[in-house]
Amino acid sequence: MDDMHFGYLLGLLIFLIICSAFFSSSETGLLSLNRYRLRHLSREGNPGAQRASRLLGKPDRLLGTILVGNNVVNILAASIATVIAVDLWGDAGVVIATTGLTIVLLIFGEITPKTFAALRPELIAFPASRVLSLLMTVFYPAVWLTSSISNAILRMLGIDPKHRSSETLSTEELRSVVREAGHDLPQNRQDMLLGILDLENVTVDDIIIPRNEVFGIDLNNNIDVIVQQLRTTTHTRLPVYRDNINEIVGVVHMRQIARLLTLNKLTHEVIQGACNEPYFIPEGTPLSVQLLNFKQHKKRMGIVVDEYGDVEGIITLEDILEEIVGEFSDHSRINEPEIRPHQDNSYIIDGAAYIRDINKNLDWDLPCDGPKTLNGLITEILESIPEGAVCMQIGPYFLETLEIKDNRVSCAKLWLEE
Repeated sequence: MDDMHFGYLLGLLIFLIICSAFFSSSETGLLSLNRYRLRHLSREGNPGAQRASRLLGKPDRLLGTILVGNNVVNILAASIATVIAVDLWGDAGVVIATTGLTIVLLIFGEITPKTFAALRPELIAFPASRVLSLLMTVFYPAVWLTSSISNAILRMLGIDPKHRSSETLSTEELRSVVREAGHDLPQNRQDMLLGILDLENVTVDDIIIPRNEVFGIDLNNNIDVIVQQLRTTTHTRLPVYRDNINEIVGVVHMRQIARLLTLNKLTHEVIQGACNEPYFIPEGTPLSVQLLNFKQHKKRMGIVVDEYGDVEGIITLEDILEEIVGEFSDHSRINEPEIRPHQDNSYIIDGAAYIRDINKNLDWDLPCDGPKTLNGLITEILESIPEGAVCMQIGPYFLETLEIKDNRVSCAKLWLEE
């Protein structure tokens, strides 16, 4: 073989190895693309993303084109390498060509390009999609034939080639995506997104202001008492009732009576006339549903009732939003229970504290499927109201009741066994 033919064959061999690297990296790059980012870029008008989306929409033709191209160039490369090796080393050149080309293709045609494509999929896939779109047309007859045979074999195995698994994410999968966003998403935004996802698992019962903590106006009270209540309240909306909260009349907004309050012209009739129709919410309503209901009914406060129509408490739009974004201010809810750390690594907790709040603040896992408050959990376990100090264990947590008041546990000491 003269030098000119040798140089031609060597150049062709190098070109085929480059083609092999192209097909290998294209396959890995396209299959490694983030599908959700790809859809976003496609909607933004990125031409490379749009081409890649079209290719991935026909996976059988795409893979067929890549495999046909890769096998063709590898076979040609093997043939040319054998010709060159036999010319240089005689019969021993077959073994040398096979061994040498295998190592070269493995390193430069497979491992290196595929690793690079896996690390930078968009950098490889978007430009490669232009070439692959052309090759899909050129190789169509061969790809159609091989794909038809492959699909027939899959059908014999009971697999429908046209059926694709859903690419939608479940709530738990989406929660994992948010958590794994890392530095790409600030912590406060991660917390907000997780808060939105958690709305489906939380009901109004979990964040309700219980009826014994509701600040309202009893129309049976003397008008002077009511006026004093209105002047000292920090709330803008107040439930109005007679005798007890189950006899609710409506909800009054402070701005509707502020001027009359200033002029000392308030009467029972004026207050009742200024009341808006109460908005009732069934207990157990998921917060995700209630948020939409508030929007639909143009309400910002609702009265939660049980199956018998008795009032359980109230919930506001602000309460739901705080589940997503956290507390709006340093002013806590009325009589919101405190969790006070103690010097022996224990915590003094108000019996009215919500178990969800305890778990969230202390990163604990107290059971919250049943009773919503610490007092409710204690009385459920004991099946009675304790008359004095009682110690108990709940999983890895230890509890000691400290104060019993008004037929409930008003204060308890909790600690986690290390």
